[in-house]
Amino acid sequence: METYNGGLFTSKFIIMTNREKEYTVLDLFCGAGGLSRGFIDAGFSVKLGIDIDDMALKTFEANHDGATAMKLDLFNLDNVNIIKNYFDSKGLHLDVLVGGPPCQGFSLAGPRQIDDSRNKLYQAMVKTASILRPNAVVLENVPGMIQLHGGLVKDKIIEDFTKLGYKMGEPKILFAPDYGVPQIRKRVVFVGLLASKSEYDYPKPICKPENYVTCEQAIGDLPALIDIVGEKIQEYPCPPLSKYQELMRNGSTKIHNHEGTIHDPKTKKFIAMVPEGKNYKSLPSEYAGIYKYHEALTRYHSKKPSPTINTGHRSHFHYKWNRIPTVRESARLQSFDDNFLFYGNKTQQYRQVGNAVPPMLGKAIALEIYKWLKENDR
Repeated sequence: METYNGGLFTSKFIIMTNREKEYTVLDLFCGAGGLSRGFIDAGFSVKLGIDIDDMALKTFEANHDGATAMKLDLFNLDNVNIIKNYFDSKGLHLDVLVGGPPCQGFSLAGPRQIDDSRNKLYQAMVKTASILRPNAVVLENVPGMIQLHGGLVKDKIIEDFTKLGYKMGEPKILFAPDYGVPQIRKRVVFVGLLASKSEYDYPKPICKPENYVTCEQAIGDLPALIDIVGEKIQEYPCPPLSKYQELMRNGSTKIHNHEGTIHDPKTKKFIAMVPEGKNYKSLPSEYAGIYKYHEALTRYHSKKPSPTINTGHRSHFHYKWNRIPTVRESARLQSFDDNFLFYGNKTQQYRQVGNAVPPMLGKAIALEIYKWLKENDR
């Protein structure tokens, strides 16, 4: 039985119909813009996205309702002045600054060095906040950030924004399936509220484990692409088979970014031996030792959310078909609707999807900030 409630599964623009004021958003390190897409779906107006990836910026600008995409190197903190000039030239006040500084320096999946320059990119957010004085700041990252170097990085982030006058509570790890996303994904979120006596109220879960959205509910209506690549633009083979699929179609009449991969016979042979929800460890004993990467040959389970979507390592496979998920299937599992189009070659598209914050999780965060802005008449 599917249960959808709590506002995240309602019509995307329900808030905007009665809105008295336009709340503006700036997205630093925006990538394709999953986090800020969630803010749009919650009724905000995203004005600008900053990144250094040309194709991600193209994707961002095409999917954010008239927002501008700007290429800037934020290792150079002087470039924050360019952002200020943009807002000044438009006569805009910034209400919410959001950003996800590149996480490679924080990730538990790789080496973590205290002097890794990527760990300091959050300072671009601090400087931007000091100049533009947004009413709220949202910084998201991998959970490993709060453990890094005994919590020193976490404490420094809180300290820096507190000095600017932001009320900073403890960061919280949010679990994407709790908010309707059909994917096992965790993100740590820091929220600061300017000149506020109260801390941010993190969104309450809307789903329980027994009604998490599953892989089958998310992507079971998309073409199978058995041993074919398929066309660049395809037809839906059937009506939506779940409430989630209906939500993801969102009025779309065609399928984009759904091109299959034809694997070599050896790969197909091995993945065919792996049951749903299992990985290379389920191969017969005579093949032991062929794969060593812990996620190798991971097959999704149709009745569970997917594992964390990666950036295209070719280690995850469809729960039913012997191929990796398409970009569109990965996007669905990230909660990007079918109207959100990804640009670039397939490698670039997979990277954009895998690096993104699920828009539905972004929307949950945004709704609580919207409520605070309204209550405080910001």
